Amino acid sequence: MLLLLAAACVVAFVLLLYMVSPLISPKPLKLPGAHVVVTGGSSGIGKCVAIECYKQGAFITLIARNESKLLQTKKEIEKYSVNDKQVVLCISVDVSKDYGHVESVLKQAQEKLGPVDMLINCAGTSTTGKFEDLEVSCFERLMAVNYLGSVYASHAVIATMKERRMGRIVFVSSQAGQVGLFGYTAYSPTKFALRGLAEALQMEVKPYNIYVTVAYPPDTDTPGFAEEIKTKQGNFNSFMGSDGYMLSVLTSGMSPVTAITEGLQQVVCMGIFRIIGLFYLGSFDSIVRRCMIQREKSESTDKTK
Repeated sequence: MLLLLAAACVVAFVLLLYMVSPLISPKPLKLPGAHVVVTGGSSGIGKCVAIECYKQGAFITLIARNESKLLQTKKEIEKYSVNDKQVVLCISVDVSKDYGHVESVLKQAQEKLGPVDMLINCAGTSTTGKFEDLEVSCFERLMAVNYLGSVYASHAVIATMKERRMGRIVFVSSQAGQVGLFGYTAYSPTKFALRGLAEALQMEVKPYNIYVTVAYPPDTDTPGFAEEIKTKQGNFNSFMGSDGYMLSVLTSGMSPVTAITEGLQQVVCMGIFRIIGLFYLGSFDSIVRRCMIQREKSESTDKTK
């Protein structure tokens, strides 16, 4: 009898959470007619996101460095138009170089297509290798592109969003921005930095009905990833797959939630996921140690020949 009563209480509690959750969750942004800006929009994730938004009736501003790739992407996206009013605007600029220039081109984009309703920060690059093998300039370049590129674009649109009391900002991080991995000493910190920026920014802008999302995609079949693997060695939170969900829960920490059920899932799953995570970490350490021993043996053998 007590078990039945306890089960009934749990079910009632969960149902209550589902009923109350929409009251604190942000309303979905209506994409038809919305102005969506995508940095790094000429290829990869940025290009695919732009296409999906365009299919739903959005006006798109694509920002990337390569003008010829931008124009090619523009033609491809325009095939998916749902009405004659839609526009794809292309702007060739390096978002990591000069904030004044980034601010200027985004002002021009808003003059042509209206205020930015959603900014999706996809511009990014990756280089892998052991810490001591990487030039210091590599760390500087990745921080400029992956982190400052997102800072500049976001800073250029945030004032208008606050004035309008609406807006969405998306930072595309990585699973390497949730857990540090061998070979990613230059890349991981730039993606971790986006998490810190997003959490602090969300606290500032939430009263203005502006919501921030951090996306944590895994390895993705993009031109950027194709370059990365040549040297590869080894809601608020948006993720993909079971590993992505586990990492999202494990690294939730003090990150905000947009639904009560999300917080409840994190509380319930944290313990078991931590145990699984310890096995993962042990496995990673074992792989690195084994490779080190094999390399030392190989080097020792070469010296004796």
